[in-house]
Amino acid sequence: MRENLTYHAAEISKAQRAAQKGQQACVLWFTGLSGAGKSTISNMVEAELFRQGHHSYLLDGDNVRLGLNADLSFSDSDRKENIRRVGEVAKLMSDAGLIVLSAFISPFASERQMVRDRFEQGEFIEIHIDTPLSECEKRDPKGLYRKARAGLIKNFTGIDSSYEPPVNPEVYLDGSQFTAEQCAQKVVEYLTINGWLKPKPLRAVK
Repeated sequence: MRENLTYHAAEISKAQRAAQKGQQACVLWFTGLSGAGKSTISNMVEAELFRQGHHSYLLDGDNVRLGLNADLSFSDSDRKENIRRVGEVAKLMSDAGLIVLSAFISPFASERQMVRDRFEQGEFIEIHIDTPLSECEKRDPKGLYRKARAGLIKNFTGIDSSYEPPVNPEVYLDGSQFTAEQCAQKVVEYLTINGWLKPKPLRAVK
């Protein structure tokens, strides 16, 4: 089937769409164990981007599985497909000139690399929220670790399924040493220092 498909190039480029918004398109890929703080921190980052007048969208693991990926289980093969689909959605949103925030456990290095390879050099910003398993279990905001320990949830990352931490992420956040607010600020600082957020032009006073 794919041999009958031809990519349709749009008249407006990604760079033009992003320039219109006063930013550069990229994807912020938050990875870490369940309970590490991915959703909390990514929400704070997006709130600050919004406050600064930037255009973004947050893809959250649970939200995506409630809709687009509702047909997928938590087997290794379905987890790979889950991340593949999310990567493709993030790619489309990035092409629209948006800053895309993606908060997924995404436990396997090969899957994160698969998504990274879909983006231009530098556009995929991997953010590792490194919170120890013991701390994540202590937080257990959704009660998932208790269920996993009781055998009620199978293939749960950190319990009976492995997590492969990033070796060289663009942003490393120690989730046990810094607050969520501090972690979010570090992400925004990274984007600012590295030129992803361009200052908004001042309007002329009439």
